[in-house]
Amino acid sequence: MSSVKTLKINGKDVSARTDDTILQVIREHDIFLPTLCHIEGLSAVGACRLCLVEINGSSKLRSACVTQVEEGMEVVTDNERLQKYRRMILEMLFVEGNHVCAVCVANGYCELQWLAERLGVDHTRLIYLHPDKHVDASHYRYAIDHNRCILCARCVRVCGEIEGAHTWDVAGRGINAHVVTDLNTSWDSSPTCTECGKCVQVCPTGALFKKSRAIGEMAKDNHFLPYLKTMREVNKNDR
Repeated sequence: MSSVKTLKINGKDVSARTDDTILQVIREHDIFLPTLCHIEGLSAVGACRLCLVEINGSSKLRSACVTQVEEGMEVVTDNERLQKYRRMILEMLFVEGNHVCAVCVANGYCELQWLAERLGVDHTRLIYLHPDKHVDASHYRYAIDHNRCILCARCVRVCGEIEGAHTWDVAGRGINAHVVTDLNTSWDSSPTCTECGKCVQVCPTGALFKKSRAIGEMAKDNHFLPYLKTMREVNKNDR
């Protein structure tokens, strides 16, 4: 079996490794494709659905982050249909939470905010739900504002896959889904949290933040992820 596959992306011939996902190939060729749940260094889960692409011969849209390349595949990353879906997804994220950028610690550093601007989502046609969500500020260093959480599960994955603490998880279903610490205990009562702050750094919005940060001060730095993932794999192979 060949270790290299050839496919088309937006009509252009490209090559890819056998185990590559469509998103990996797209990123390698500097093609813009929006994502919120995906982040290099963590497993792909296809949660946000913003990286949906069209594949010739299939009526279904596929998440590029969890779809492996196939020989002869023809992929379309941008057209009117995909733009419509992506704008709708962003609108739903805004109305299902309570996102007030003007008073958010991540204002100017928020990936949701940046994508809304990039995709031209300056208003929503949907009705705001104004859910009653709480803020857990029990931890002495960090806090979580569930009003700004978009359920990307980055915090869950980085805590389990990189830190190995498994403090975070997702509870509930549908509109009631939310992230929790240690079977829904308060953060300060967590027996597993190592206080490493990795969850805060990978959060794409202002949902997880340092208590010392004020409006527009929560810049995120997740460049440590690829390095830590590589070192964990090296250590695992050396055992």
